Amino acid sequence: MNHKALLLASLLAGLGVILGAFGAHALKQQVSQHMLEVWHTGVTYQMWHALGLGIIAMQSTRSTALAWSGKLMFAGILLFSGSLYLLVLTNIPILGMITPFGGVSFILSWGLLAWHSWQSRHVTA
Repeated sequence: MNHKALLLASLLAGLGVILGAFGAHALKQQVSQHMLEVWHTGVTYQMWHALGLGIIAMQSTRSTALAWSGKLMFAGILLFSGSLYLLVLTNIPILGMITPFGGVSFILSWGLLAWHSWQSRHVTA
């Protein structure tokens, strides 16, 4: 188990709860319904990928693919969710151009996790 990655995953999930509550309460009167939906998308992706990072952290084996999967999962949260949060808070539309890079990071991360799982299929714990 990777304790640092599990700690990071836990902190990101907790932060996701805080940001979700912030969006539901503090932002509700400050931004449009569309921007609240954008915020919610950021929170949703952050939560799912924090859980994904937790899955990666709980693996008992180490591999390059697994290490990169975790790094890309974290980068995806920063780029995807972070850019959406900044977009809502600043209303600077160009920030939306960062979001797809986070999406690609997520896709690559899940792909590497699948690759690691495929490569490890004959290894018994």
